[in-house]
Amino acid sequence: MAAGPPSSAPGGPEPPPPPPLQYSLLLQHLVGEQRRPRSWDPAALGGIPGPPKSEEQKMVERAMESCTFKAALACVGGFVLGGAFGVFTAGIDTNVGFDPKDPYRTPTAKEVLKDMGQRGISYAKNFAIVGAMFSCTECVVESYRGKSDWKNSVISGCITGGAIGFRAGLKAGVIGCGGFAAFSAAIDYYLR
Repeated sequence: MAAGPPSSAPGGPEPPPPPPLQYSLLLQHLVGEQRRPRSWDPAALGGIPGPPKSEEQKMVERAMESCTFKAALACVGGFVLGGAFGVFTAGIDTNVGFDPKDPYRTPTAKEVLKDMGQRGISYAKNFAIVGAMFSCTECVVESYRGKSDWKNSVISGCITGGAIGFRAGLKAGVIGCGGFAAFSAAIDYYLR
């Protein structure tokens, strides 16, 4: 016959099980099933205190958030990026400085640099116009909708691509709208 657990008194109640160790209780609250995730939100704690903004700071913030500033910044950035891209593509193009009248003549460094500069300026102007158009339409769409999300860039991409492509006809405008909108959505997806 198997012996049962010893009782303190014959016929009396069994003693309660011993309480779990304090360490195991602590572990259950820290990493166990009783753990409650806590989000650290500074706004719930009253926010991170900072000095009040002066009128000059508020004015600068309003100027930097304006559509005019955003369009000008995109225009300058597009000009610089387009210029660099144009000079790079001209540098690797084998036809830079090529004279179709005399195909065996080697172009001089001055002719090559002149062609590189012309292509760089041409690309810079095109990129500046596209950047300003996109930024301006995105800012206007964002102001109209009152939201800052991916739809703004898709709508402004469609408007910009359609306007650029529409110069070549309706079909090119529709293709430009769809292509630029898809590109804007992809870029916005990866950047946000």
